[in-house]
Order: sequence, then C-alpha cells, then structure tokens
Amino acid sequence: MPIRLPSDLPAYNVLRSEGVAVMGEAEAARQDIRPLKIGLLNLMPKKIQTENQFARLIGAGPIQIDLRLIRMTEHQTRNTAADHMETFYRPFQEVRDEKFDGVIITGAPIEHLEFGDVTYWDELRQVFDWTQTHVHATFGVCWGGMAMINHFHGVPKHLLGAKLFGCFRHRNLDTTTPLLRGFSDDCVIPVSRWTEMRQEDIDRAPGLRTLLTSDVAGPALVEDPGHRATYIFNHFEYDDDTLKQEYDRDVAAGTPINIPDNYYPDDDPTKTPLNRWRSHAHLLYGNWINEIYQSVPYDPSEIGR
Repeated sequence: MPIRLPSDLPAYNVLRSEGVAVMGEAEAARQDIRPLKIGLLNLMPKKIQTENQFARLIGAGPIQIDLRLIRMTEHQTRNTAADHMETFYRPFQEVRDEKFDGVIITGAPIEHLEFGDVTYWDELRQVFDWTQTHVHATFGVCWGGMAMINHFHGVPKHLLGAKLFGCFRHRNLDTTTPLLRGFSDDCVIPVSRWTEMRQEDIDRAPGLRTLLTSDVAGPALVEDPGHRATYIFNHFEYDDDTLKQEYDRDVAAGTPINIPDNYYPDDDPTKTPLNRWRSHAHLLYGNWINEIYQSVPYDPSEIGR
C-alpha cells in the first residue's frame, strides 16, 4: 500500500521518483480501508528534508499511511518558507483533540540548551503527556527521544567534549524483539550530536530496555513499553549525504569539525560517501509500523484508553 500525501507536498514527487508508492488524497479516499494515521512533529530546521526522510521510511511497506505534519504552536521556523508551513503543517493546539495511530517526534539542533531553557519546552511536555491519551505508539528521535525519556523518567543528557560525528557500529542486544525483526547481529547507524545518554542512567529507570548499543556511541535504541514509546538517539533516517552536508557547512563556516568517522571511503571527504544503514533503517521503521498495525484498535476513538 502507498503512503498518502498531498500531491503538492515536495515529498510526493521525491518519493515517486525513488519508486516509493505514493497516493494523492483524492485517490486514497476511494479506497475502502482504514489507513494508519501517523503524525510527524517536525522540530528540525530543514523541514522539507526531514519530511522526505521519514516519509520514505514509513511509506515503503504494505500498509497505507496517512501522514500528518505537525509543528509547535508558537515557535516559528526561519529555515522553511512560510507558505509551506501554512499549507502543510498544523499547530499542535489544533490537533490535540485528535487520535493518532503513531507519532514521530524529531530531533532539534538545540542540544546545548537545558531542556527547561528551550522556548517551547512547556508545550512539548504537553505533547508528551498527550501521547499517553491520544497516540497508540510514539517514536522519539535524537533530541526528541532524549527529551521524551527525560520527561517520563528523568534520564539526563550529558554534554560531550567534542561532537560525536560519523557512522558507528551498534550491537543488537535482542534478536527476538519485534522492533528488530530481520536485523543483523550488528549494524551501522549515522550519529551527529553533542550530547549522550548513558546506560547507567537508563538502567536506573524502571521499565526501560536498551535494544541497540555501541561501544563508542553508547545506547542508541531504547524501548519504553509502559509509555508505548521507543527512543532512538541516532539517525537511521539520514540520507546518503546528510553527514556530508553538515561537514561541508561547518568547514565553510570555519567551525572546528572532524571528518565524520567511518563515512567516506578511506576517510577521504573528496570521495562519495557510502550508505551502509539504509536496509536496517527500513527494517526498523517498517517493524514499528507493523507493530502499530497489529495492535492498534480499529476504532480510533479507543486509542489511549
């Protein structure tokens, strides 16, 4: 089944050109099927790039997806055209009475701030609490995952002395969990962050279980069944060249930055980087969508009860 997107959303043509099955709203309405309603709370500055990345992953499976784009109510982005935001996004306060089968909460480039210093922190905490009554399953990504695990469990983030930047090998700690169905015993995940979560802090919080971890990058994927949530602190959704874009940006600005580890062939930034995480990215998000489909009530009004 295809992912349902507005035909004038940039991701519509991008995904179609990649062979992803995409369906316009009028065509989707003719099908006698209940699609999964998935919200994307997009906190990243490059909204369109992030829309493409997540739509690509959740739209590749056999289940019809109705993707809804959400933004913080008062926060105004400076990196995406206002007409795009007005056309395709709805503020959280407008959707808070609706039920969602799943919600993805993205990262944000504000790791250096304490959680309470983020301008939209109070509303974001409302979002986290709302997921417990109006959302069947939630996926917190990078800073979004760090913020969510801190809100529900008090797990702190720790500032690193240097940016953790590159592609790092992670161990699969549970080959039987549905989220990692089809995963190898280890996998490579892109990482780009100035903070970390520590396993000893996670271990002190009851009910949490780490599924993927790295000797270099630390815990990566954490399951929180009590809150119907999953947290990932790294970036399976990244495009082939996302780390390259970040590296080139910092080099051009004169910002001190290391060549991303294990990314360019021979660690040579003049060579085209290799994508070694794409298959596991599709597996993870496909498994997440499948678990929602298998367990969510058919009647959306029953979600969260």
